[in-house]
Amino acid sequence: MLNMVFLVNSWLSSFNLPGLCVTVAVLLHYFLLAAFTWMCMESVHLYLALIKVFNVYVPKYILKCCIAGWGIPAIVIIIVLIINKDFYGNGSQAENNPFSDFCWIQDNVVFYISVVAYIFVAFLTNAAMFITVLLQIHSLKSRTPKRPRFWKR
Repeated sequence: MLNMVFLVNSWLSSFNLPGLCVTVAVLLHYFLLAAFTWMCMESVHLYLALIKVFNVYVPKYILKCCIAGWGIPAIVIIIVLIINKDFYGNGSQAENNPFSDFCWIQDNVVFYISVVAYIFVAFLTNAAMFITVLLQIHSLKSRTPKRPRFWKR
């Protein structure tokens, strides 16, 4: 959906309908955050699958993942809309070029907090999970007993 909304964004912004542009910008923002949230959920799942292998039972695990994966971005979008819906709109940079229209976040502070900081937190979580998994795999490898030389042949 992120790709689809991105591809039709400039076409829809050419209609010069403020409500349509706000809707497209909100959808683009939501699906971007959802994509990074699901990537973060994958790293948590990798952690649970490789590190916490035994005695890990989370009741209704898929439902909880779906609520987090789709709900956390929705909360961010709702907060931005509650503060001011005019943060979203048509970001035309050059009025003489009709193809420069694009519906997106208009305020730089909102962009850096709700997109850049969000993606940075997701990246840090992924990096932490990746390093934890690598350390666990390395420690398992070092704990493996050495085989005698004739077993290698």
